[in-house]
Amino acid sequence: MTYDNEFNSIGLYDPLPVLRAKKILDTMTVGQTLKIRATDAGSIKDFDAFSKQTGHELLVSCKDFEVDGEFYFVLKKSVWN
Repeated sequence: MTYDNEFNSIGLYDPLPVLRAKKILDTMTVGQTLKIRATDAGSIKDFDAFSKQTGHELLVSCKDFEVDGEFYFVLKKSVWN
């Protein structure tokens, strides 16, 4: 899978990964994708809630997989915002 943008939030803790991802998504166009790498286990719930609140589609969640303590997410920019 290819992504339009990537964000490395390794070492950042709640709420910074979501807040910074939101800033990036605000600059993107509808339909583009953002890949996020995180180490904060709280990001699992945070990105799920963020997706539901904003309408950005959570295409991949670390609920799907985790690699060496890193969690991966892919969000697709929605029309809502």
